[in-house]
Amino acid sequence: MNLYFTDGSAMPNPGDGGWAVVRFIDEPRTGEGVVVASGAAENTTNIRMEGYALEAAIKVGMESGEPYKIITDSMFWCNVLMEWAPEWAANDWKKKTKGKIQNLDLVQKLYALYQEAKPTIEWTRGHVGTLGNEAVDEAANIARAEGVKNGAQDDRQDGLSDSQKRLFG
Repeated sequence: MNLYFTDGSAMPNPGDGGWAVVRFIDEPRTGEGVVVASGAAENTTNIRMEGYALEAAIKVGMESGEPYKIITDSMFWCNVLMEWAPEWAANDWKKKTKGKIQNLDLVQKLYALYQEAKPTIEWTRGHVGTLGNEAVDEAANIARAEGVKNGAQDDRQDGLSDSQKRLFG
């Protein structure tokens, strides 16, 4: 089974950001992970970068045609997709409490994709030595650094190879 580890970061937050998806076959035991998607943006947030990584992982997983699971250290996005968004969608994208839904554009897009693909998404604690999580954290930081170096401006496309850009068409 393909395991897609996702991560995103922004330094400072908000600030320059990067995200990545690293694929492992079955349980990661060594450094055999492969970066299958990554990107960068200026003036963004950690939450948006985490969301873009999840979006890319779902699309890569769907395109593979093989069984897959997504593993993320973003409790926020796990809660959004599996707990909060169903209620928000049923309530015309409004919270029961006051205040607007932050990043609504991304929440709606990612929730629709999640409903279509129905992937298994699993939360893991970040920065505790889990090989897949550490690998994707490093890849997201590299994507951020490369994006800054190359002048990433777009909130989605910069930092992607041409083959990866098709994921966000």
